[in-house]
Parts: sequence; structure tokens; C-alpha cells
Amino acid sequence: MLGYKRVVIAQNERGLHLYDRRLADILEPGVYRWFDPLHHHEVQRYDLTVAEFNHPWLDVLLRNEPTLVERHFQIVETGEQQVGLVYKNGRLEGALPPATRQAYWRGPVEVKVEMLDIGVDYALSRAHAALLARPSATLARSLSGFILTAEVEDHHIGLLLVDGELARTLPPGLHAFWRFNRAIKVETIDLRLQTVEVSGQEILTRDKVSLRVNLSAVYRIADPVKARSELGNIAEYLYRTLQFGLRQAIGAQPLDGLLGDKDELDRVVRNYVAERVELHGLALETVGVKDVILPGEMKDILNQVVTAEKAAQANVIRRREEVAATRSLLNTAKLMEENPILLRLKELEALEKVVDKVERLTVFGGLDGVLRDTVRINLPPH
Repeated sequence: MLGYKRVVIAQNERGLHLYDRRLADILEPGVYRWFDPLHHHEVQRYDLTVAEFNHPWLDVLLRNEPTLVERHFQIVETGEQQVGLVYKNGRLEGALPPATRQAYWRGPVEVKVEMLDIGVDYALSRAHAALLARPSATLARSLSGFILTAEVEDHHIGLLLVDGELARTLPPGLHAFWRFNRAIKVETIDLRLQTVEVSGQEILTRDKVSLRVNLSAVYRIADPVKARSELGNIAEYLYRTLQFGLRQAIGAQPLDGLLGDKDELDRVVRNYVAERVELHGLALETVGVKDVILPGEMKDILNQVVTAEKAAQANVIRRREEVAATRSLLNTAKLMEENPILLRLKELEALEKVVDKVERLTVFGGLDGVLRDTVRINLPPH
């Protein structure tokens, strides 16, 4: 009808009825008509399935129409050190930051808000962390700026830093913290055994021989708080300390001493390094020199030395065997001198060898001459 305005509010809606841009009423479901030729009436519709009421006039409505607001809205306010967990129809759907005022329509969506005090304890409980740290995609987007999550693995430890200061350590597991009113950071440190390699070190021995040395060490972080607070780079510090210890140990010994006892070199390096790294929360488990590489000309010289030593050892062994053989012959001669029968047996043994090599043998004097005169061992007179 000309000059009339007709408005229909559905069952799932509410309408803000404005007259000359002032709130006149909140319309519930129904059909409304006004004679409005000059367009004084305006209706703003809101879907109640969206529980949040976000309107720039909320503060004005609360001050001027408290009764109307109380009938249609649930008002939630968080303090400076409070966070509100918002549940809709029993499901966690979001969170309210500190110092926030939020209005919710009273309607088909039941809204409950759980208040959390984050003034002192800004860590989420295990139950809340399980809900908020791995939430649904929609909830994750809405809470991404509110919560810091950190997962500390087995054999690791977490360091919680609040506003740049170390607050406490975190055991393995899932942890979550509210970001509001503070800067929060979590660092994780590996407590397992770790390896550091010191390779290609060119070092002079005490007798000015240049060596290329490779070293390997195994360590662990015994006191993570101390190590983190005193060392900017743990691996770099340990590398430099091993390097200095290796140079000191090699520079204090001649080449022969180093090659003769590598275990002593390992002990010297370990003693040098262990007492220094322990002061900063590290524990040195093992350290060992893997390779000692000589320059080419030094290799040739050492090979010649080794060859000469082995030849000398072979000569000594040969001389010992000759002396032993001579001594054995002397003992045999003494036995034959004292025992004629043994002497005769030796003569027969020699005769057997002679006969074995002769094709024809002419015998004079009979068999007895053969036995007596062919081979005869003359012993010196006493």
C-alpha cells in the first residue's frame, strides 16, 4: 500500500527497529507495518544462528536501553588479565581476549563463557591444551594469534622465555601458553649424545713436523639452563675448545712420541677440554684422534726407517739361529767324543748318504774295509 512499509522477521531472526536513526525496539519474529511516507523507519535484520552481535552502537545501547539489552542479549566482559573460552551449544568455538566486551543474542545458540585468569598462570591446562593446540581448522584460524603451542620431544627439554627472560624448563610433552600481555618463546634443547668433528687441522709438533689431524668427540648437554645462558653457540664453542686442546697437545710432543702412543694424545686432549666445558654445563663423553696424516716426504723417510729397522731385526734373528746351530753341533761333537757307539752310528749315517749318491762303488778289503775306511770321523786327541 502506498506510503506503508512492511517488514517480515523470520523465526531465526531479530530486527533492530530504528526511527530517525534512534533505536525504537528490537523486533521478534512476525510481520510489521508502518505508515512511513518519509522513510523514518529502518529495520536491520540479524540471523540468530550467528550468536555474536557486533554493532558500533553497543555501548550506547547498554547505557540508554539496559532493560531491552538485558532481554535480548548476553553481555560478556573480560578483565585485563582474563581470557574467555566461548562454548556454543556445548562445543568450544573461540576465545575472548583480555579487556573485551562481547554481546551474544539470546536465541537458538546457547552460549557459555569460561573465564580464565592469566595474570600469574598463563599456561593452558592439559585439558585446554588438548582442545586448543590441535583444534579444528576454523578454530585454529581464530586462535592463531592468541596461543603459542610447543611440543617437546622425548630426550629433549624446553626453555620457556617470557619477555626475554628464562621463566622455567618444560618436560617432554605438549605445552600451550596465552600470548596476551607478554612475549613468549619456547626453545628446545636436545639432551641426547651428539657428535662434533674437528677435521683437517694443520699442526706443528714440538720438533717442527707438520701434521694433518682429524678428531672426533661425543658430548651431551648436562645443564641446559647454564649452557643456554652462558653460551651463544654450543657447537661452535665446543669445536673451538677441541681445536685449541688438540693444538696444545700436539705442539708439546715430538713426532716419535705422538706416533708411539696415540692414547696419550687422546687423554691430554680430553683433560684439556673436559674441565673447560663442564664449567658451562656440557659433559664430554669421549674424544679420540681418528687420523694423523704425515706429509709426503715424511712418509718416505719413515718408510725407510721402518724398512731399516725390520732389516736389522731380521739380521739379529739370523745371527741367533746361526749361533744356535753352532752350539748344537758343538754339543753333538762332545757326545760323540764321549760315546764311541754314537760316533760309529754317525759314520754309518754319513756312509749311507755317500753311497746313495754313487752309482758304482769298488770295494777293496772286503765289507769290513767299506765299513771302516770309506767314512771315518777322526776325533782330536785329548
